Amino acid sequence: MISLDNYFKIYPKVVGANTKSIITLEPKFSYWKIPEVEVKVFHSPVSYNSRQEYKRLEVKRDRNKLYIEGFFEEEQEHVIYIDIGNKNFSFSIYSVNDDLLMRIPYKGDLHIHTYYSDGLESPSYVASSCRRIGLDFVAITDHGKYFPSIEAIDTFKDLDLGFKIFPGEEVHPPNNPLHIVNFGGKFSINELFEREREKYNREVWEIEEKLKLEIPDIPERYQLASSIWSFNKIREAEGLGILCHPFWRIKEGYYISERLLHLLYEKRIFDAVEIVGGYHISELSSNNLQMVYHYEKSKGENIPVVGVTDAHGCDTGSLFGWYYTVVFSLSLELKDIIESIKLGYSVGVEAIPGRETRVYGSSRLVLFTLFLIREVFPIHDRICQEEGNFMMRHMMGKSYEDINYYKKDLDEFYSSIIRKHD
Repeated sequence: MISLDNYFKIYPKVVGANTKSIITLEPKFSYWKIPEVEVKVFHSPVSYNSRQEYKRLEVKRDRNKLYIEGFFEEEQEHVIYIDIGNKNFSFSIYSVNDDLLMRIPYKGDLHIHTYYSDGLESPSYVASSCRRIGLDFVAITDHGKYFPSIEAIDTFKDLDLGFKIFPGEEVHPPNNPLHIVNFGGKFSINELFEREREKYNREVWEIEEKLKLEIPDIPERYQLASSIWSFNKIREAEGLGILCHPFWRIKEGYYISERLLHLLYEKRIFDAVEIVGGYHISELSSNNLQMVYHYEKSKGENIPVVGVTDAHGCDTGSLFGWYYTVVFSLSLELKDIIESIKLGYSVGVEAIPGRETRVYGSSRLVLFTLFLIREVFPIHDRICQEEGNFMMRHMMGKSYEDINYYKKDLDEFYSSIIRKHD
């Protein structure tokens, strides 16, 4: 069976569940003509078809295009088989409920470093590199520093990009081992530690006093109070507070105690948790522990997850791009991205070269994301790569284009690939 994507533009590939939709097939090359023969089209749903039944679909021809009409049940993948003369082709589409149909899948990295902390490259280089590998958004999150993310934003502020760079930082509360990502906050939390240390100490002490009623005199009580203060400040800054790499191992032990991790989950003081991520191959075992612990503690509750690289370099053989987040959002604006993650419309992706890609999150989003990775993102990523090259030339002062065609291409791609209700 030959994949039809090699020969045709197929749109949309995402349709409404339990409704009729029309799929258009248009040859990619002007010289390729659909033969004047009978065209037969059959359809088989993947998840809700234990008997592997094939239903005949109606097909119409208009010049050199085919229009296939079908009723696509439930949220699932559907395989479409086409007989054109003596050639057999196939392709897949996916049907989703209305809440997903109104959302766009955006790929992003919410935790990454530059040479302003312990990374290797400049903020603008990191941002351009993220776009080149197919990401739609990034937050620069250097250790203890907020300004590198603003530098990256300012570098490209005059370009009309389809790529978003958001403010960010990795937060390190005083006398607290926990690492926290401030994603998208309007001000720096680290700067508050320096500028308002007395106020910070007083307010953390007040939080700890309240915790004395339920938590004994252990170091984790202060650490929890400090963490509560930090996450509250991130929300005050209208950002997303992310619990970083819970099972990151430093030499003999984990960087935070299991008692602190238990309290963080029990109080649910964070907005999202890094379910997969890491800069070293040795962190694969940490990811495994994070996933097991998270699903044991969540017990069906919506505790949002993200995937991040925590990368400290985009080249030199690093693991850059191995992990990322897919957010199903109403738009690429920061407010919508944050709200979508909080509502549970995000998954963490592990894409290690040479291994099968794995996705972590709710089952419906995992199934849909696996389809997107196979059927949609490869085209999306090629367009992103061109815009990333465009950004790189601009960063080096060598951008000669007056118009960024790539944003238009990506907008048109998404508008064609996902069928909204009329």
